Amino acid sequence: MGKLSIVIPCYNEAGTIEQIIEAVCNSPYPDKEIIVVDDGSTDGTRDRLESLRLRVDRILLHDQNRGKGASLRSGIAVATGDFVIIQDADLEYDPQEYPRLLAPILEGRADVVYGSRFMGAEPHRVLYFWHRVGNGFLTLLSNMLTNLDLTDMESCYKVFRREVIQSIAIEEDRFGFEPEVTAKVAKLGCRIYEVGISYYGRTYAEGKKIGWRDGVHALYCIAKYNLFR
Repeated sequence: MGKLSIVIPCYNEAGTIEQIIEAVCNSPYPDKEIIVVDDGSTDGTRDRLESLRLRVDRILLHDQNRGKGASLRSGIAVATGDFVIIQDADLEYDPQEYPRLLAPILEGRADVVYGSRFMGAEPHRVLYFWHRVGNGFLTLLSNMLTNLDLTDMESCYKVFRREVIQSIAIEEDRFGFEPEVTAKVAKLGCRIYEVGISYYGRTYAEGKKIGWRDGVHALYCIAKYNLFR
């Protein structure tokens, strides 16, 4: 089957980091490497990570908060698995779904797989209308320039053949990673698949971090990496 590297960026996730590590350890993919990148947390996340060192393969520590993209750049660079998956630390995405996400790659049909929150019959927490509108708008613009037909460009769950993602120079430090990597895998001519996943979204009171400014920056990134690179 090959080894799966799971890259977990985290920032101030003391309330969930232990649970997500437990969930990843119990996920149904047998051969896995767990890489956690703490992005300058100040809420005790690092102390909790210390107690988890025997359960993870690598813990990388950023001296200051640099953003999700910067964390992924650090984690992906040290991945040694045949495949790399991105796993947020906030319990919104279920590690039990790794086999579903990996299936198109393991079957030799895909180089990259996106998990879509907006297709299939899986549970989906009902939350913010304008987030859904914004997500759809960004996905539409990205699709227009990449000529892909994704339903959820902004999804956290993305799986790559390691040689694909490590060949990409990740430039974005924050949430611009999503449109950037989408543009770059499209330009590489990668075989991209999408599978439906469940989604247990959280509110801002529960720790959600992405905001409208990140949406505006995503527009810039869609134009930058599709038209000027």
